[in-house]
Amino acid sequence: MEHGALWQDHGLVFPSTVGTPMSGGNLNRSFKATLRRAGLPAARFHDLRHTCATLLLRQGVNPKYVQELLGHADISLTLNTYSHVLPDMGDAAAGAMDAALG
Repeated sequence: MEHGALWQDHGLVFPSTVGTPMSGGNLNRSFKATLRRAGLPAARFHDLRHTCATLLLRQGVNPKYVQELLGHADISLTLNTYSHVLPDMGDAAAGAMDAALG
């Protein structure tokens, strides 16, 4: 807003000072500064992606959807990376089989 006519609204969560996409280095510097100002612990911007995937899978969101959201070419990458999030999958599968067979 302070740059007036230079502002380009791209609908970004973390835009540059004129609204355009940031380069990776600038995004990380800006993110770290934001965390410091908020009194939060240091984290990498990429950690937000990991947290998002973890929370979605913990809430039972279909792993195929999470794969597509993350842009993974293969579901095995998603499942291998986030399988620790699904420790009760065996219990859920056993419960589903029990319900199906009565």
